[in-house]
Amino acid sequence: MKSNILIIGSGFSSLAASCYLAKAGHNVTVLEKNKSLGGRARQLKKDGFVFDIGPTWYWMPDVFERFFNDFGKKPSDYYTLQKLNPAYSVYFGKNDAITIADTLDKICDAFEKEEKGSAAKLRKFISQAENNYEVAIKDLVYRPGLSPLELISPQTIRKIGLFFSTIKKQVRKEFKNKRLVQILEFPVLFLGAKPGDTPSFYNFMNYADFGLGTWHPLNGMYSVIEGISALAIELGVDFKTGQNVEKILVENGEAKGLISNGKKVEADIVLSGADYHHTESLLAPEYRAYSEKYWSKRTFAPSSLLFYVGFDKKLDNVEHHTLFFDVDFDIHADAIYDDPRWPANPLFYASFPSKTDKNSAPEGCEAGIFLIPLAPGIEDTPQLRDKYFDLIVGRFENITDQQVKNNVIFKESFCVNDFVKEYNSYKGNAYGLANTLMQTAFLRPKLKSKKVKNLYFTGQLTVPGPGVPPSLISGKLAAELIQNQN
Repeated sequence: MKSNILIIGSGFSSLAASCYLAKAGHNVTVLEKNKSLGGRARQLKKDGFVFDIGPTWYWMPDVFERFFNDFGKKPSDYYTLQKLNPAYSVYFGKNDAITIADTLDKICDAFEKEEKGSAAKLRKFISQAENNYEVAIKDLVYRPGLSPLELISPQTIRKIGLFFSTIKKQVRKEFKNKRLVQILEFPVLFLGAKPGDTPSFYNFMNYADFGLGTWHPLNGMYSVIEGISALAIELGVDFKTGQNVEKILVENGEAKGLISNGKKVEADIVLSGADYHHTESLLAPEYRAYSEKYWSKRTFAPSSLLFYVGFDKKLDNVEHHTLFFDVDFDIHADAIYDDPRWPANPLFYASFPSKTDKNSAPEGCEAGIFLIPLAPGIEDTPQLRDKYFDLIVGRFENITDQQVKNNVIFKESFCVNDFVKEYNSYKGNAYGLANTLMQTAFLRPKLKSKKVKNLYFTGQLTVPGPGVPPSLISGKLAAELIQNQN
């Protein structure tokens, strides 16, 4: 039956869901709070520089291919991809970096130079990771999280032990070199939890990293948003920006529409890709499935302090993606997960898209994005932002052996308060709920409201979890649930 469906938010999950629902013949309208589409994946343009505000890593290209293939399309119909070589580099000290190249053979060579015998161990480790990837991405993550039985199959039964061990234990059992350990534990950060709290089954992220590689869409990740929204428009989706949804209308336990910008908008079905906690705050208390106590006890992925910086010269000794692991990650992780506070000496990540993409910066200039993972909910002031900018740029200059402070044309920042203001994000988290054992699959907040008929959810706080590819999958799962139950 053809339904009128309202979707709150226009991030990756909402856009994906809108495409599937429109293809199924429904009337679909997407209401976006901000002036541009994309949710957390918006774009900043300033003085000839172009920055992705949110995601900057394009991993798991097969998930994007599978999405577009569902509509008889290819990613190349909408944007151009380039495989990065090197994928990224990791600094451990001044002029001391390990480069991760674009093939497993090259990466094995780099590991072997660092620790004799590690290449053979890495091939075995990545082989298992690839097997886990096949099970996870081709099967498990495309299940809606309705029942623990979804996790049971001949393949997963053989891997049951991997759900009760951790990435940290698995990696450190095989590798003793601390630098190699940090590189292998790094992809877990995309899942939003410490390696010691993440089931070892999730080592499939290492296959995504070393096996499938790191890619760059021409003009940045926002070109993917533009591509999916163009597909949605082709399918008949209607987009409305500048729409602040103030209330979800419920009659006799059934969603009937929304109040947006003070006006009533009727609908047969409401799907929210906005922050799950915020969405439930738009309901009367009796219709909320999860209490404040529930949310306060969840393990959230980090927030971030981000800087978008225009430099008036080209920078040396950095790659498109560069990680700075010159300090102790365990101490920084403690400041995120165990005793929330500003880290005394943070790890940080930097992206220089203009190393690959000439459209990112004026000629002779460099566009830089700097990110420090932070605990959600901590204090956020202009003074703290400036302090940490000076801290990481000072380290950056020392480690890469160059002066850059006097070459900053401008810097813009984005932090906890902005995640709350721009995205109604719970405690200003950046990535959603972490994928810990007790927050996996059916243990995550549900795609379908437990208390309100015809109200659904999608995105990084529900199934399957944080990250851009999982968000695309979440949109598909929510759309299928709507199709199957209405």
